[in-house]
Amino acid sequence: MTVTTQKLTFEEYLEYSNGTDTRYELVKGELVPMSLGTGKHGRIIKLLERIFDAEIARSQTQWVSLALVVGVRSPRGGKLSTSRIPDVVVIPELQWQSLQNREAVIDLGEPPPLLVVEVVSPRTRNTDCRLKVAEYDVLNVLEYWIVDPQEEKVTIFTLAPLPDEGFQEPEIFTGEMKLRSTTFPNLELTVTQLFN
Repeated sequence: MTVTTQKLTFEEYLEYSNGTDTRYELVKGELVPMSLGTGKHGRIIKLLERIFDAEIARSQTQWVSLALVVGVRSPRGGKLSTSRIPDVVVIPELQWQSLQNREAVIDLGEPPPLLVVEVVSPRTRNTDCRLKVAEYDVLNVLEYWIVDPQEEKVTIFTLAPLPDEGFQEPEIFTGEMKLRSTTFPNLELTVTQLFN
């Protein structure tokens, strides 16, 4: 559901306020309200943020894991802007610091997130599993996770090693399979642990 009939530019989107606390993504120039999701959706987001924080601390990398606070602008739509707010992103600490005094949106031409996670809900399935795959691929996001609580599976896309090849074929994880992450190679997490 969109809330405006007039198309917004990216700059207008950054300035937009309707006096409520509703958060919006910008999709081809139109505002799309973000729903809260279920409690399970929120629990998975919080759990992944904590797990990524622990992996970052253990590996002593200068990264940060952030849930629902960083936007990612996409060139999707040609002249009309698209800006997503992923469920979880992992970005370098310096990049997070650079967003402190402006809208927290990674703009075109800036380094993409190291890892993006979207937790699927029935309403967002098509967007998360199709549209965002293409958007994050074009941006050269290094790793994209689609976490699907309904089907109890995790699909992980990773960027091909050669430039301009985009995402490799995704890996699909279910049950007691341990997730394989290029961002967090020492991650010890099964799909069952994530959903229980």
